[in-house]
Amino acid sequence: MAGVGARSGVSVDEVAGLVGRTLAEAGLTVADVVALATLDARAGEPGIVGTAERWGVPVRAFGSDVLASVPVPHPSSVSLAATGTASVAEAAALAGATALAGTGEGAELLVQKRKSGGVTCAIARSLPFVTNEESTTARLLPQGHGYTAGKAAFDPVPELRTPPIHHPTAAMYTHTHSDAHDLRHHGDAEIRDEKLIDLAVNVRTNTPPEWLRERIAASLTSLALYPDGRAARAAVAERHDLAPRRVLLTAGAAEAFVLLARALPVRRPVVVHPQFTEPEAALRDAGHEVGRVLLREEDGFRLDPAMVPEEADLVVIGNPTNPTSVLHPAETIASLARPGRTLVVDEAFLDAVPGEREALAGRTDVPGLVVLRSLTKTWGLAGLRIGYVLAEPETIAALERAQPLWPVSTPALVAAEACMSRPALAEAEHAAHRIGVERAHLLAGLAEFDEVRAVSAAEGPFVLIRIERADAVRERLRALGFAVRRGDTFPGLDRHWLRLAVRDRTTTNCFLQALDQALLIEG
Repeated sequence: MAGVGARSGVSVDEVAGLVGRTLAEAGLTVADVVALATLDARAGEPGIVGTAERWGVPVRAFGSDVLASVPVPHPSSVSLAATGTASVAEAAALAGATALAGTGEGAELLVQKRKSGGVTCAIARSLPFVTNEESTTARLLPQGHGYTAGKAAFDPVPELRTPPIHHPTAAMYTHTHSDAHDLRHHGDAEIRDEKLIDLAVNVRTNTPPEWLRERIAASLTSLALYPDGRAARAAVAERHDLAPRRVLLTAGAAEAFVLLARALPVRRPVVVHPQFTEPEAALRDAGHEVGRVLLREEDGFRLDPAMVPEEADLVVIGNPTNPTSVLHPAETIASLARPGRTLVVDEAFLDAVPGEREALAGRTDVPGLVVLRSLTKTWGLAGLRIGYVLAEPETIAALERAQPLWPVSTPALVAAEACMSRPALAEAEHAAHRIGVERAHLLAGLAEFDEVRAVSAAEGPFVLIRIERADAVRERLRALGFAVRRGDTFPGLDRHWLRLAVRDRTTTNCFLQALDQALLIEG
C-alpha cells in the first residue's frame, strides 16, 4: 500500500515519480501497488487521481479523524495543523494496508516517509499471521519500537520506558593495567556443547534466508580461483554512496578491530564501555594501554561527550551499543571528532534499527571517522566471517596494507554483494521492524517482574537487564533449557547483569515462564 500526501496542484509526474522511487527502496515495482491511500480531502487531487488511473489502481481515502489516530514515526506539526494528521503518507499507508489485512494481523511500514517537492510517500504492507513469529494481537507501536498497525484499532502501546534508577556501576574514566573482566568471552560460549534455547547470541534466527544460501552455494564452483573482491567492494560503496577507495572488506568486524589496533599510529586509545569487548582486547594485544570511559546506569548508559578525554587520539564506541542496546544520537557521536583523532563507530547492529536512524555510515564530513559494519547478525553469517570498514582513503590504505593476501573468501564476497541489493535491504528493513515489535513484547513481559530492571531505551536486537545475583539466575535458566549472556565480562557491569537476545513471540513467552521459575527458585 502506497500512502500519498500532496499539496494542491501537484502533477501526475511528481506523484508517480516519488511513489516509484519509494517503491524501489522497498524492492517493489508499480505492479505491487494495490491502491493509493490518502486523506479524503486530497483524494480528488489531479496528481493523485491521474497516477492511480495511469497505474490502474483505486484511490483509498481516509478521514482526518482516522489518520489522526495512527501514531507515525515522523510526525509533522505543519501537517497536523494543515490536515489534522501528523503525517498523511505514513498514516494513510498503515491505515490502507491494515484495511487490506483481512484475517491477517495488521500492517507495518516498509519505507517511512519520503518527500519531494509538494509530495510525500510511504510504503506499508499487510502482515500475515504466522504462528511462531507473529503476535496474536496487532498493535501500532510508538516510536523506537517499530510501527505495526492492528486490524481492530490504532491504539498505541503504552511507553515501556521507566525513569532510570540510581545504581552507579563505575567511575567515569579509568586507565587499565590489569582487568578482572574476561574480554575474550562472547555469547557463543554460552551455547557450546549444550542443546539450549539461545538467547545469548545476537544473530537473527532462521537465517541465512534460502535465497542467500543458494547464492553462497553457487559460489562454491569458483573455489579453484583466488578471491576477487572488486564487485563486492563496489556494491558496498554504492549502498553507502561512497567511492570504492573508502571501503575495505574484512573477515568480520573482529578483523577490522585487529587491523585498527596494529596499523594506526595510536598513542592514547579510549574505549567507551560497556560495549563489545573485542576492540579493547585487540588494542591491548597490540601493546596499547587503553583508557576507558564507563557509561553509567543512572545516566541511562547514554554518552556524554565531555567524559571523553581531549588527549584521546582514538575513540571507540558502538551504536547501538552492545550490550546496553542504547542508540546514541549521530551528532553526539560526531561531536567527538577532533583533528588528529580517529573516531571508530561500531555499527554492527545498526541495520537492525528501522531506517538505520543515527547512522554515520556514508558520512564524509566527519574528520577521522571510521565506521565498521557486519553482515553477521542480520543475515546469519557468523560462520562465514564478512564485514567492512568505511573510512577516509588514507585510513583504508593503511588498514589494507596490514591485511594478509585474499583475506575474505569467495563465498563471503558473494554474500556481501548479495546483501547490498535493493531487495536484500528491503528485507533487512522489514526484519528491523519485526525486531522492534518483538523487543517491545519482551520488555513488556520483563516489566511484570519486580526483581528485574531493564534498560528500557533499547533500540537493538537485544535487551540488557539487572537482577540481584543474576549469575545464579543464569545458571537456573540453563537448567531450565535457556542460554542467556552473562554481563560481568563487560567493563562497567558486574555479576548482576544479563543480556537477552530478542526472539519471536513464542520463544519469548516460554523464556518469561522459565525466568519466573528461576526467580522463584533463587528467591
